[in-house]
Amino acid sequence: MRSKLLICANVLLIAAAAAAAVQAAEPRHFSFAYDQPHTTAYGIGADTFAGKLQELSKGALIIDQFPGAQLGQEPQVLQKLRTGDVDFAITSTANSATVQPESGVFSIHFVFRSEDHLKKALTDPAVVAAFKEMMNSKVEGARTLALGTMGFRDIYSKREIHRLDDLKNVKVRVQATATEDTMFSAYGAQTIHMPFGDVYTSLQTGVVEAAENGVNVYQMNKHYEVAPIMSLTEHEANNNVIWVSDKVWNSLTD
Repeated sequence: MRSKLLICANVLLIAAAAAAAVQAAEPRHFSFAYDQPHTTAYGIGADTFAGKLQELSKGALIIDQFPGAQLGQEPQVLQKLRTGDVDFAITSTANSATVQPESGVFSIHFVFRSEDHLKKALTDPAVVAAFKEMMNSKVEGARTLALGTMGFRDIYSKREIHRLDDLKNVKVRVQATATEDTMFSAYGAQTIHMPFGDVYTSLQTGVVEAAENGVNVYQMNKHYEVAPIMSLTEHEANNNVIWVSDKVWNSLTD
C-alpha cells in the first residue's frame, strides 16, 4: 500500500505542474502507455494522474490510457516516446536502461534494505534530482518526470528458493538489461529474455522455470496458476519511472 501511495503522491505533483502550464480552448487528449493490467499499481498511478490533470486543467487535458502493452512492451514504448508517438508512459527503471544504461543502478540487487529504506531513498529530493539529471541529460526525445516504486520483486516458480544455490542452472525470465543478466548470472541462473506477455505460457510449458516480479503483478496476471510458489526474496526494488515525450513537453506553455 505504501508503494502505491508513493506513486500517487508523485503523479499528483506532475499533474498539477502540467495543468498549470496549459490553457486550451478545446480538450486535448494524451496517450498514457504501460505494459501491466489496469488493475495493477501502474493503473492506480495512471488513474490518479489522469484525474488530477483533468481536474486542475478544468477538463482541458484528457489522458487516454493504454494498459496491458497495447502500444508495445516497455522498450518499444520508450522508443515511441522519443519519436513522439506516445505522450506519457510508466516503465521500470530496469527497462529504462535500454535508453540510458546508467538507470540500471536502481535495479542492482539488495541495494535497498527494507521498504522504509526504499521509500526514504526515492523521496529524497537529492536522489530524485540526480536521477532526473542522469536521465534527461542523455536521453533524446523524452524526459523523466518522477520516480515511483511498487515495493520489491520476488522470484516465483514451481519450486521454493531459499538460497542462491537454489538458482543454479535454473532458467529465469528476466528483463532484457545488462543489470539483470549480470546479477542473475552471478547466482548461476540461466537468464532468458522475452516479452512480459509471453511469461505465463513460458512458465506453463517449461520454456522458463522461474520468473520474478512484484506481488501485485504476479497476482493480477495470474502467474500463480503456472508458478504457484512465490519465494519472498525481495532481491530487487520494483522501481518505476514516469515519462513524457519531448514533443508534448515542448508544446506546453508557461
